[in-house]
Amino acid sequence: MKKIFALFLFFFSVLVLSQKKWDLKFYNELVGSEYVIYADNSEVMPMSVKFSFKMTNLKSSLANDKIIVVPANTKRFFVAKITPVNPGEGNQFSYTTTFNFGNAIQEDFDEDYLYVLPFAKGKTHLIFQGYYGKFSHQKDAALDFDLKIGDPVYAAREGTVVLTEDSNHHGCPTISCAKFNNKVLIMHSDGTFADYAHLKYKGVAVKKGDEIKKGQLIGYSGNTGFSSGPHLHFGVFINRIDGSRTFIKTKFKTSQGEGILLEEGKTYTRND
Repeated sequence: MKKIFALFLFFFSVLVLSQKKWDLKFYNELVGSEYVIYADNSEVMPMSVKFSFKMTNLKSSLANDKIIVVPANTKRFFVAKITPVNPGEGNQFSYTTTFNFGNAIQEDFDEDYLYVLPFAKGKTHLIFQGYYGKFSHQKDAALDFDLKIGDPVYAAREGTVVLTEDSNHHGCPTISCAKFNNKVLIMHSDGTFADYAHLKYKGVAVKKGDEIKKGQLIGYSGNTGFSSGPHLHFGVFINRIDGSRTFIKTKFKTSQGEGILLEEGKTYTRND
């Protein structure tokens, strides 16, 4: 008698962003002597998955440790077919998964997109920490604007809200407080994400799944999470399977001109 055993072990990428479990599941169906693995992705953004197989007398149509991208809001997405090598012999398989949000194998993006400043029209604000800043941006091409607690925050680019958090009260100037970040995460049409962080308690004005227009109110600035004082953290990135991020320097429209890369220590006025 042929023996086929399926053991499913799921491991989640460790993210500073969130300790939540994404709404992504994997399952298999036995068709004759073969197993077919499917994925259901109920998230509003694509999810990237790396499968690591262990098999005895079986082969997979998906290469080991290859990353696949499961589209948003997808059911029964084909992942792999597991086929016996010698049908008359016993076999077994198991796999682990590592997954993360977004398209982790993406390389291209709209490098010429013109962003608006993420604060109110007519206002002027300082960039007190710029790209690869010494306090907390050593590896990040991100920007910190000197907004005060309660100042409105606006979307710098249109997109889909994929995550919100505003239940935290606490902030401190050490990495241990990163888990207390209140934020809005928006996915853009080119697959990049914008992170608006350190929002105040109950300071989110949108919800997951909302389609956001450029310049739309999305929340209110605060001082939560890994923060040395009230400000808005803004960064655009492509997510990777291991939880790392490929950051993108963004071009802005300001009173000083268009297509500007913002610099630490300088002030900028929104006039769009």
